Amino acid sequence: MIHKQRTIEKEVSLSGKGLHTGTNCTMTFKPAPENSGIKFVRVDLGGNPVIPALVDYVVDVSRGTTLGIGDVKVHTVEHVLAALVGLQIDNVVIELDGIEPPVGDGSSLPYVQALKQAGIVEQEAPKDFLIIDETFIYHEEDKQIDIVALPLDNYRVTVMIDYQNPALGSQHSGMFDMEKEFETEFAPARTFCFLSEVEQLANEGLIKGGDLDNAIVIVDDKDEAKMEELRRKLGFSEKLFVGENGILNNKQLRFRNEPARHKLLDLIGDLALIGAPLRAQILAARPGHRANVEFAKQIRKLYQQKKLVKKYQFVKTEGVVFDTSAIERILPHRYPFLLVDKIISLELDKKVVGVKSVTANEPFFPGHFPGQPVMPGVLILESIAQTGGILLLNAFPDPAEKLVYFMQINNAKFRKPVVPGDQMVIEVELTQKKTKVVTMSGKAYVDGNLVAEADFMAGIVDRPKKAE
Repeated sequence: MIHKQRTIEKEVSLSGKGLHTGTNCTMTFKPAPENSGIKFVRVDLGGNPVIPALVDYVVDVSRGTTLGIGDVKVHTVEHVLAALVGLQIDNVVIELDGIEPPVGDGSSLPYVQALKQAGIVEQEAPKDFLIIDETFIYHEEDKQIDIVALPLDNYRVTVMIDYQNPALGSQHSGMFDMEKEFETEFAPARTFCFLSEVEQLANEGLIKGGDLDNAIVIVDDKDEAKMEELRRKLGFSEKLFVGENGILNNKQLRFRNEPARHKLLDLIGDLALIGAPLRAQILAARPGHRANVEFAKQIRKLYQQKKLVKKYQFVKTEGVVFDTSAIERILPHRYPFLLVDKIISLELDKKVVGVKSVTANEPFFPGHFPGQPVMPGVLILESIAQTGGILLLNAFPDPAEKLVYFMQINNAKFRKPVVPGDQMVIEVELTQKKTKVVTMSGKAYVDGNLVAEADFMAGIVDRPKKAE
């Protein structure tokens, strides 16, 4: 697998109608600098608004993946993104003069051909892989959807589909070597749907640009009267009939399992929205855009967390997310007021677990209380709050430029005294995050017993600039 970032050598354009909106659009791929990623630009709108190809900007997943910021949208991005992933292109600007990329033949092949025509060039910066080092599972019980990421020093994807429809049955496909297989075995796989879905899709205002040349229609309803009514409704000139192969108008499949291959293509495109190339084995049963995007959101959060850990924790230590040195790079507190020793678990924007070992050398014990040392309750709360501060790493771009101040402490309760020799395990959950205000709920335990708890509201302010 290629280890340097890549972009294209020169710009290249292709034009056509969008699959769902039916609007005409010219799409132009342009080279982009290192570490800039993939960005869509609507050049038909004032100010040329930019939408990064990240899962944070997904606004709709009905029969395709739509990105948007405010009223600005780009529909059906998954086939374009799959082509970029398959060719291992990391940085590119995609300009569109419409709301949806040209559908081409319903596969990723037209984009692959255009990008290869533009030429692919290697850049100096290394790729920033997201390495999956433990099993990650996404499951939807009601629809029996499973997507699993397993550790692997490569990128492999296996997909199984089963719509419980005899017209298609169960199919599976796997991509084991992207460099060798993507362009010939998966990029040409076209989008598909069942005949029984076509009328519903049309009624929902979708597939306005769909036709028998850019989609495979699997016949699961052989009512000829319905087919004729559908032909008139969609404005097709040719008569619709059931092919010998079970495909509308006997359109030939490019692969025996083309629908499964196309679902794999969709999955690759949707997972591009994580924002980093993967090193993992992905196993997916009955995937769809909604599940793909939910899975991508969770994996992207893992990616952001790994980047932050790498930024602050210089030495990897088993069972430790951040040691004391890393915590000092994150928090402004110093002796004698740094009251958390290490972070042992972190789920960004959700939960953090820290440890504070309470020793007889703590500076507050001689005065609180002589002969009967007890950790002051206010300092236990401070330990909880400092641990919670780690949760705010993802709340703003540069935490080193911010300070967090208490605004409220509510529902504080002290259950047991904390004394020398105790080790507090502190758990803090983020309950609400706004632009400049966060609320958290924290608990401190010793030997599994709750010793203190409280709810916190804190304000985020800019750190004062140092005088030159």
